[in-house]
Amino acid sequence: MTHKLTAFLVLGQAGLLLISCSPNQAGPPPGTASAKTSAPAEVEVTRVVSQKLNTTVRLPAQLVPYEVVDVFPKVTGFVKWIKVDRGSRVKASEQIAQLEAPELEAQRAEAESKYQSAESQLAAAQARLAADQATYRRMNAASKTPGVVAMNDLNVAEKTAESDQANVTASEKSAKAAQDALRAIAQLEAYLAIRAPFDGEVTTRYVHPGALVGPAGGPGAMTPIVQIQTLTRHRLVVPVPEYDAAGVPEGTEVSFSVPSFPGKTFQAPIARISRAVDVKTRTMPVELDVRDPQARLDPGTFSEVNWPVRRAYPTLFVPASAVASDLERTFVIRVRDDRTEWVDVKTGAASGSLIEVFGDLTAADQVVVRGTDQLRAGTAVVARLASAK
Repeated sequence: MTHKLTAFLVLGQAGLLLISCSPNQAGPPPGTASAKTSAPAEVEVTRVVSQKLNTTVRLPAQLVPYEVVDVFPKVTGFVKWIKVDRGSRVKASEQIAQLEAPELEAQRAEAESKYQSAESQLAAAQARLAADQATYRRMNAASKTPGVVAMNDLNVAEKTAESDQANVTASEKSAKAAQDALRAIAQLEAYLAIRAPFDGEVTTRYVHPGALVGPAGGPGAMTPIVQIQTLTRHRLVVPVPEYDAAGVPEGTEVSFSVPSFPGKTFQAPIARISRAVDVKTRTMPVELDVRDPQARLDPGTFSEVNWPVRRAYPTLFVPASAVASDLERTFVIRVRDDRTEWVDVKTGAASGSLIEVFGDLTAADQVVVRGTDQLRAGTAVVARLASAK
């Protein structure tokens, strides 16, 4: 029994060995490679376009008053009355407040007294001159007859008239000086009436009746009376990035919008370009002259401006999807001789679905439509030109 079982196992193992060595068994023949070489990948490409940039970008801006001023008095005084407050609309030269200064009244009375005294002295000098000139004329006429008037008396009369003339001239100057002094005091008193410098609206009222106010350097100089700003004209200040500032001349109409009028667009011309780039923000302040006859826009409002971006010369454009980047570089993938190349670029302004690029590219170069860092440089590819859209 044991010998039969052993023989059966030996025969079974031999059969298995024969089956494993059979030539009909599946598997690669000897000398045949197990790996297949992969075919080149197909990529969609497009041509680099050369054209002049003419597009718009949305930039933030701020409306500020065309004119705004803190109104200070020209003389020191106490506020007697003030008739305006925050929100009051005023006209140019309209009186908005009145000051009082008792010392100016005393100065005016003194100046009037001096002027009257000078006028009196002038009148007396003129009377003496007239009398002495008449005496000289009579004596001169009588001297034509020999022996009637002594020559010494005639000379004395002549010199007296000349002296009187000098006194009249001095008195006239004194009277003129006194008059100018009185006029100056009157002008200072006129300054006690505070007037609006231009048409506008009072945005802040700083003082009330009884407050001491005055010009710079004097008592009360730290406190203005009111602040006034224009209502119907504004400056829209746009900080334009330095690479978008060129090619847009003054006078160009620009559209903008404000949050208080959703869906509405306003127009204003470019009025002032600073021509100086802020080194901190790398932007150039540009002002639009906004006319607002109905005073709908509020100064201080933030706005969005559709800023025109133009180039006077052609630059290169590719689809925005063609620009790829990794942690070290920004690039497009150019296909040349069925091989990929990474070309470093800098991007500029967008124009529709295209974006401006600057780098070692030429017009009509073919670049991969969808750039990605997974498509390595030097990869063999089959280029298929994308259809125009």
